[in-house]
Amino acid sequence: MRTDLFDFDLPAERIALRPASPRDSAKMLVVENGALRDQTISDLPQWLKPGDQLVVNDTKVIAAQLKGRRIGRETEPKIEATLIKRVDGSRWQALVKPAKKLVAGDRIRFGNEGKVCLLGHLDADVEAKGAEGEVTLSFSFHGPALDQAIADLGSPPLPPYIASKRTPDAQDFADYQTMFAANEGAVAAPTAGLHFTPALEQALRARDIGINRVTLHVGAGTFLPVKAEDTEGHKMHAEWGTISAEVAERLNSARKNGRRIVAVGTTSLRLLESAASEDGMIQPFAAETSIFITPGYHFRAVDVLMTNFHLPKSTLFMLVSAFSGLETMKQAYAHAIANGYRFYSYGDACLLFPSVP
Repeated sequence: MRTDLFDFDLPAERIALRPASPRDSAKMLVVENGALRDQTISDLPQWLKPGDQLVVNDTKVIAAQLKGRRIGRETEPKIEATLIKRVDGSRWQALVKPAKKLVAGDRIRFGNEGKVCLLGHLDADVEAKGAEGEVTLSFSFHGPALDQAIADLGSPPLPPYIASKRTPDAQDFADYQTMFAANEGAVAAPTAGLHFTPALEQALRARDIGINRVTLHVGAGTFLPVKAEDTEGHKMHAEWGTISAEVAERLNSARKNGRRIVAVGTTSLRLLESAASEDGMIQPFAAETSIFITPGYHFRAVDVLMTNFHLPKSTLFMLVSAFSGLETMKQAYAHAIANGYRFYSYGDACLLFPSVP
């Protein structure tokens, strides 16, 4: 499909720079059979049925934004790196700026004034350089020591549409993490999960709605618009995910009994669809997925989707258009813009039911 079919105009003032407080006070637009209903996140339990199974992503965002300088040559330009994928215990793939200042063999020294990391800094060698600004960094520390050094020196990797408007601060360390966060490895938050609070969890469980945890380590590619003129020309970045045998069995049992699978976020949906067989049975999963969902896709595992409002021409807007229909989602987004909904990572949410043929 043509990429420009997924474009729309979004006023800059609709981009949320901070989350709602409390988190479950954010707006929630319910999109069902072409009807649009203005709700709040705290209303979620009433839109679900006893026995329905929520699936949340328990990935934990690491402090993946690092600042430093190239050392060992006559000039020492400043370098910014965003870690995007762990290679092994001491190596990460990263996006760097300015990429043109680095070649294989260069050394970068990361460190911020006022922060202490073991010897006060963290060195990494540029092992390899890709065509689009990505590099492989080999760090001087390994394993837990490296993880701690990154945590000490890094900052939350806020999406560019937030970071370009304000500097990340200490509040973001809490705000840009879901209450389910447990398994470190994401460089972007599974943002639909940011709306959940202990009070909302209690209300869901009181209605006999299950909450199931899976893990998909969200990569920086989630922020990128599709640059190809046609969706067939876009290549998704691979992300690592896991679904335990216990969770798969529980979800399959619920569906056999007529209950619905409700994905909290596009990351949970993409992982479930990657693990589902043609008949909709969810298999245990531990692998990378680069599934790209566009209109025409047959959903096998997910019945309802809760998600935030996404960027124009993004793979995520294409996904929600596949789920509820392109024209329906354009109408929903126009309604949201006209009625003051807040967009993107710290913004409001929508609860989507599938399009009816």
